[in-house]
Amino acid sequence: MKSFKQPRIIDTTDAQPSAHTPPWHYVPRRGLSIPSVTILDSDGKVIEDEQRRVLRHIAQNGEGADIIFGVGTTGEWNRLANRERQRLICIHSDEIKRINVEIRDQGRRPIEFWAGVTATTRAETLANLECALDARADATVIAPLSIGDVSDIIKFFQSDVSNLFDRAGRFLPVFLYDNADIAFDPRATHLHTRDVKRLSRLPFIFGVKVSASRRVLGNYTKGAGHFKDKGEFAIYVGNAMLMFQVFRMEDGLIGRVREYWNRYLLHNELPVGVVSGPGNCLPREWQRAWRACFAADERLMAIYQVAFTEFDLACLFSDTPKAATKMIACLKHALKIDGVIESDRVATGTPELTDEQKKRFALQYERIKASLRRDTADAWLTQYK
Repeated sequence: MKSFKQPRIIDTTDAQPSAHTPPWHYVPRRGLSIPSVTILDSDGKVIEDEQRRVLRHIAQNGEGADIIFGVGTTGEWNRLANRERQRLICIHSDEIKRINVEIRDQGRRPIEFWAGVTATTRAETLANLECALDARADATVIAPLSIGDVSDIIKFFQSDVSNLFDRAGRFLPVFLYDNADIAFDPRATHLHTRDVKRLSRLPFIFGVKVSASRRVLGNYTKGAGHFKDKGEFAIYVGNAMLMFQVFRMEDGLIGRVREYWNRYLLHNELPVGVVSGPGNCLPREWQRAWRACFAADERLMAIYQVAFTEFDLACLFSDTPKAATKMIACLKHALKIDGVIESDRVATGTPELTDEQKKRFALQYERIKASLRRDTADAWLTQYK
């Protein structure tokens, strides 16, 4: 039993396949997935009203994220108490259902909420999965290599997860999450292809989010292709800037060779979506960039690639030993600059910005937005309320 009071869940009929539909009717959602940041107070607890504002900002009334992923790495899941993870799941599910009522009224396609349920222990992960079921999330994401006491990944899904769904009498589509930065064992940073083959046979496994190279992306596609029909096992690019390489169409002999090699690495299966943390503060721009990449619009791809590269560089500081380790702090500060939130606190253990670094980042962030205003259409500039 959960010891917290869940926010009220609005009961709406979703035109999109969801937890109410059997697994063979679910089709993985294509497009932009934005892993939301978590807005915290000085005690490390979620500030509910500001969290809801972030979700509405990311959604952009149907013009931003296609999928909002909550309680993931960008949301500092591994630095939160499990009670707060479950609060986040309920807040996300409730607010996104409210947002979707408004989106449908305007004739737009509703967005999906994917709940990150990973915890450091098997018991807490299963409790979070049950919470996501109760909250009626559209799908769930599990990083099996980050669960410290799961020694047999296959057994965990075949037995523990399957039994939980059987007891509930329903299930959620499950997506695996590969991120070497949060693996419990540094010697085992990626799932083995043989494990992907076996897991893909389960009816509730629908794909994987991969923060890794093109070769690793291809390993997952190759493994799942043995037991899933084409398109049933979806690959989402976790290293967002990689999409500019994956979808680029190149001319000339050398260009065609590079493109052939790219397709070979992916076993001729292109990803169906991209996961972008910077989409928290630039959701419309990332949506337009995703569409440009999928359409191989080289002019727009070049514009967005330059702007997003500059954003990544703005999050790097000379006193930061590892690339992008202050990305989360920068995302929150950007949202504060834009008036979306008031608290830009990071969780204990997440690298924070100094006052001087905040000033430097703010200047670079405004320059990036100015360049996007100059080079892109107004309809694809993020709107602020």
